[in-house]
Amino acid sequence: MQQNKQPIVKKLVLIGGGHSHAIVMKMFGTKPLPGVDLTLISAASKTAYSGMLPGHIAGFYSHDECHIDLQPLTNFAQAQLCIDTVVALDLKNNKVLCASGLAVDFDVLSIDIGSTPATISVSGAAEYAIAAKPVSQLLEHWRELVEAVGKNPHEPISIAIAGGGAGGVELALSMRSRLHQILHQAQQPIQNLEIHLFQRGQELMPNYHQSVRHQLQQILTEQGIKLHLGETVCKIAPKETKEVFEIKCESGLKVECNKIFWVTQASAPNWLKTSGLGTNEPGFILVEDTLQSQTHPQVFASGDIATMVNHPRPKAGVFAVRQGKPLFENLQRILLGKSLKPYKPQKQYLSLIGTGDKRAISATGYAYATRGSFTLAPHKLLWRYKDCIDRRFMERFRFE
Repeated sequence: MQQNKQPIVKKLVLIGGGHSHAIVMKMFGTKPLPGVDLTLISAASKTAYSGMLPGHIAGFYSHDECHIDLQPLTNFAQAQLCIDTVVALDLKNNKVLCASGLAVDFDVLSIDIGSTPATISVSGAAEYAIAAKPVSQLLEHWRELVEAVGKNPHEPISIAIAGGGAGGVELALSMRSRLHQILHQAQQPIQNLEIHLFQRGQELMPNYHQSVRHQLQQILTEQGIKLHLGETVCKIAPKETKEVFEIKCESGLKVECNKIFWVTQASAPNWLKTSGLGTNEPGFILVEDTLQSQTHPQVFASGDIATMVNHPRPKAGVFAVRQGKPLFENLQRILLGKSLKPYKPQKQYLSLIGTGDKRAISATGYAYATRGSFTLAPHKLLWRYKDCIDRRFMERFRFE
């Protein structure tokens, strides 16, 4: 006798394999909801864990150690994985439109796609700079650079990083660590490498407490990274010499370099800005305490792409991870026709910032560092603690 199958009554679509959605998928696998057709749409089959990315660039972690493989994760959640790029939303008809021409129907939609660095306003940035996101492209450029330096360690190389937030600072320290290791192994002088860090404001990492900024500025200076504070990059142009670019700042400062990495203020993709969803000026989705869109109740958002109207927080991975469980609970509740539960993110949070040498700074403070902070100087024990936290998180997404 043929068994009766549970009819599909609701279609839940997740766009993006960010930290929140990874947790949601794991929880759906653990606590499945009968009658729900679950689909994850992602531009890549593997998604990077931001906490371990600087360590990967520094050479401490392999690619697999710092990436979540979405295929076994979706298998565990009994979901469908669609590798495609979203180009538009049709919110009148509840459809996700993809680059391949595929149109995916949904009853409930959740978006966790992270953010992208803003490059549009700077002449030449889109053409010649390497954006920090998508991470897959950043890592491909980084792999090519590491191979080039390894083959020709005697040739001088200059790297520029635009953006002096936590991401830019960690990137500079991690890149320096890896490239210095290559030069040291090849018995070449470390002076062959120059790293320039440009920051529009007079202070690095403006969202952190003064004590954190002071310590990291001192570390960057001691490690020979050239800081250009109060300098706004306004133009990037290629020189006649192959693989050399000129960075021009509003002050008139000009710096020549071989590679430019772009880690500036976050922004949202254009398709989201034109979707009709309620967004703020940079294009991030405005959500209520339930992580539900202000304008479209069938849409949820989390991670960097979302801005909680009542509880704005920095664009940091710690908040995306914490949103995973309440997002899962509210997605299940709306599918079941139940009332949603509000979520209030913590004000105080722990930030462990790697210094590229298997040490880390601990900064315990408040969102945007508005109420003071407790800071511990760089130490190997803090790196071990950070490493333990990161590996424990990634272990949740390992499947045999």
